[in-house]
Amino acid sequence: MSTPDLVIRGGTVADGSGGELFEADVAISGGKISEVGKVAGTGREEIDARGKLVTPGFVDVHTHYDGQVTWSQDITPSSQNGVTTAIMGNCGVGFAPCRPADQTRLIQLMEGVEDIPEPVLSAGIPWAWESFPDYMDWLSRRDFDIDVGAQLPHAALRVYVMGERGARRDPSTAEDNAAMAKLAGEAVRSGALGFSTSRTLNHRTSTGDFTPTLKAGEDELTAIAGAMHRQGRSVLQFVLDLSTIHEDLPMMLRVADSTKCPISFSITQNDKAPQRWRQTLDEINAAARRGLSITAQIAARPVGLLLGLELSRNPFQTHPSYRAIAHLPLQERLARLRQPDVRKAILSETATATDDPLFFRPDYDKMFLLGDPPDYEQPPENALGPQARRQGRRPEELAYDAMLSDEGRGMLYVPFLNYSDGNLDATREMLLDPQSVPGLSDGGAHCGIICDASFPTYLLTHWTRDRKRGEKLTIPFVVAAQSRKTALSVGLTDRGLIAPGYKADVNVIDYDRLHLHPPKVHYDLPVGGRRLLQDVDGYEATIVSGVVTRRQGEATGRRPGKLIRGARGMN
Repeated sequence: MSTPDLVIRGGTVADGSGGELFEADVAISGGKISEVGKVAGTGREEIDARGKLVTPGFVDVHTHYDGQVTWSQDITPSSQNGVTTAIMGNCGVGFAPCRPADQTRLIQLMEGVEDIPEPVLSAGIPWAWESFPDYMDWLSRRDFDIDVGAQLPHAALRVYVMGERGARRDPSTAEDNAAMAKLAGEAVRSGALGFSTSRTLNHRTSTGDFTPTLKAGEDELTAIAGAMHRQGRSVLQFVLDLSTIHEDLPMMLRVADSTKCPISFSITQNDKAPQRWRQTLDEINAAARRGLSITAQIAARPVGLLLGLELSRNPFQTHPSYRAIAHLPLQERLARLRQPDVRKAILSETATATDDPLFFRPDYDKMFLLGDPPDYEQPPENALGPQARRQGRRPEELAYDAMLSDEGRGMLYVPFLNYSDGNLDATREMLLDPQSVPGLSDGGAHCGIICDASFPTYLLTHWTRDRKRGEKLTIPFVVAAQSRKTALSVGLTDRGLIAPGYKADVNVIDYDRLHLHPPKVHYDLPVGGRRLLQDVDGYEATIVSGVVTRRQGEATGRRPGKLIRGARGMN
């Protein structure tokens, strides 16, 4: 028998099937798992995994690395959190197809929707393509530390075909639909895993315009989804608003029914209708019983905004006295904010309404200090409002002082989805639903307000080990949910299991030491652009296609990751 390239010795294996943990060696040869059990002989390379958890690499189906993959070979922060496959092109936004005249428009849309700064995108994206197949061909020549898969973004497609009419959300014509369908079919033949669209008012360009796909007609979506799925398995991913879900969800189910295209969309608990998620899950389970292929993407914890002086938003950003100094560099602003007269002026003013969908008039009964270690499931009495009442102070004072801490780098945490009950019981129920997978990490996006690419680590630490305010989940369930189940949801049948013949994407984890640090701002994007990152301890090794890409949390510099070409038709 030939010598394995790598043997992982004596680990406790969660194999991705959802079955019980077991102790085994894992042998890897030629980029695939060759043996699981007692492996005789010695591998060319060995990892001692005794006392460690061995899992498949995690498959993250909801990221926004469409720009980052063009300037970086390291797909951080996802690759720091055990992710070995990331699917980008979600929410209808991306950079192909694109005519040169529309490059700024697509950058403004990505900046507005996903909070990736325009200077970063303008400096980082080389625009070495126009069509979606050209984009895929260009990416296929690059190497990464993980695999990446792409979806065709509806906004880019609509603007490419319809021009200004598409951008201003005019109804498409039959000719428009035929042209979009033709290009969509070509996208699948070039390897697109799916097609994504958005119907939420929260998705706007940086100049305030709504996303071009907001009111796209059923005929348009049916033409595109049908053309794609006829060429090969293709998932339709979408985002809906709670206010219009009663109209939009039945329409999307009709599109899925008529095209036989699998669909995937996000479900969260919203404070405006905190029980609506149950009804939505009931509807999709009923649709699944009718034979539709449908997946709900569930956030692993509250979708929470981080507010601070160094970040995109803070509670005082609409106060006139703050706006007068908002343009100053952080240290100058900090010095001004420490002046008693400035503090008094800002605290005497009140927040005013804006058209920014991610600025909420501050609710201090739902604003927390995140802490170290970060605590995403705090009881309501920990919020600044109750704290201030106990201290006989105003909550605005606590928020002000918190942001000035750590030399102006203090952060506030506002859970605005999945936390209507003041706990994560609803999230646990959503994760357990048979039609759901973990999603919504938004890796690569929301650089200055959300830091959720650590979802895969949080699923293991909080849900299987650390949760104190409710029932936990099992390690086999969590590992299967974010490896095999997510892989299958986007049509990737070759990964997500530790079994002979499967792709050798593997994590070796010091489970007892697995730990997330608080988010911090880093200035490591093109032109010194800012992004929020969380350090993580406990990943002993991450392996992609049989190659160790990270050891002890540090990159090895090896980049075996490639662009995934999805299921393609023969025409």
